[in-house]
Amino acid sequence: MMKIRTRYAPSPTGKMHVGNLRSALYEFLIAKHAGGDFILRIEDTDQERFVEGATEIIYSTLEKAGITHDEGPDRDGGYGPYVQSERTRLGIYMKYARELIEKGEAYYCFCDKERLATLKTEVVEGKEITVYDKHCLSLSKEEVEANLAAGKPFVIRQNNPKEGATTFHDELYGDITVDNAELDDMILIKSDGFPTYNFANVVDDHTMHITHVVRGNEYLSSSPKYVRLYEAFGWDIPVYVHLPLITDENHKKLAKRSGHASFEDLTEQGFLPEAVVNYIALLGWSPEDNREIFSLKELIEQFDYRRISKSPAVFDIVKLRWMNGEYLKAMDPDAFYEMAEPYLKAVLPENLNLRRIAGMVQTRIEVFPDIAQQVAFFAKLPEYDTAMYAHKKMKTSEASSLEVLQEVLPLLEAQEDFGNDALFAALQGYAAEKGFKNGYVMWPLRTALSGKQTTPAGATEIMEILGKDESLARIRKGIELLQNV
Repeated sequence: MMKIRTRYAPSPTGKMHVGNLRSALYEFLIAKHAGGDFILRIEDTDQERFVEGATEIIYSTLEKAGITHDEGPDRDGGYGPYVQSERTRLGIYMKYARELIEKGEAYYCFCDKERLATLKTEVVEGKEITVYDKHCLSLSKEEVEANLAAGKPFVIRQNNPKEGATTFHDELYGDITVDNAELDDMILIKSDGFPTYNFANVVDDHTMHITHVVRGNEYLSSSPKYVRLYEAFGWDIPVYVHLPLITDENHKKLAKRSGHASFEDLTEQGFLPEAVVNYIALLGWSPEDNREIFSLKELIEQFDYRRISKSPAVFDIVKLRWMNGEYLKAMDPDAFYEMAEPYLKAVLPENLNLRRIAGMVQTRIEVFPDIAQQVAFFAKLPEYDTAMYAHKKMKTSEASSLEVLQEVLPLLEAQEDFGNDALFAALQGYAAEKGFKNGYVMWPLRTALSGKQTTPAGATEIMEILGKDESLARIRKGIELLQNV
């Protein structure tokens, strides 16, 4: 059997959309699951959309995602160059376009903008396109040569039949048949000498021995034209896998303006690359069981592209946050602290035990920016409503809380050891002596110390972090507020 070879062929036009990353991931998984090769190819033929620095974003994104290519611009496997502009300069695409012209499967088109503007248009998938009328197909060989000799601008068009039908097979959608009358004579070589995306794809996939082509299902409508090119050349057609659309929560195409449509957006928002990859793998694919957490190695072992769904996949940011939280909980504490440290330092003074605070929040956050909301009270006691002291479960009220704070204040003032264990033992002794449950004592203290309904630590842990002076000052503040109720 032929070795499986897949490719990811992004255009350097900006940040990597999660749909593009999913394509890269699935292509990588298909290849690696079968012991094959994954190739990176840069498709920069659309010079107008080229964005400076976007190629570096492609490399950086794939590296952070753990998607390692076997061949590419930086790893020649014998099928290079792997950048389409470099292949264009070598004349690769023009050579194959002229081969099609000789076979009658393509032709030179010299129509100017004025003439093209007179052609009829059709609406295809919501977009208005101009349907070319094969005008230049009727030019004689002599007319074509005269135009070329005169330096007249031209494009090269595919010569698609108007009768019959073209059928191709997709692994998910089965056999799809399209009337040839619907196939426009698409441009293969543009007037600037660069190939179009559609033509370069076919030539590169064949010459690089790509066996499986994985892409979004928006390319289903273009696939018959690709098939016609393969047939015109007499080349084997690769296995097609067209992926379902990724939508937002409102079932509309996930747009860049959503704020979480690109890998960069997500990592900048504090999501872990491995959690993003895990989540994106499940956008359209499901394992045999209901498992949701996978390492990349486990995905390679489990991935079967035949289990990809045809239905649109909904990008649920709430689900991704949950999954990211699971990854954070499982992190090595030292690794977590290294990543959490900048977020802690952004809101807390460095004289506090930041490593200890990191340990407190590790299991309580879903993304790193959540840290600020969790720990800001350590730096400064926020304004709070004394109604927080009343807690039905703890059976506390503002009056009972005032009594507890007033009674424990001198006890804490006399406490020399302000470590968590010693503080807990002292307060537990006070509660036992008074016949109180621990929560009856700890709730008023935690409220006075934090000014928050929920905290990443209990009262005694908070006091240990704050230190004696600050802890006592906050308790006195709580007493003052409650006395004024």
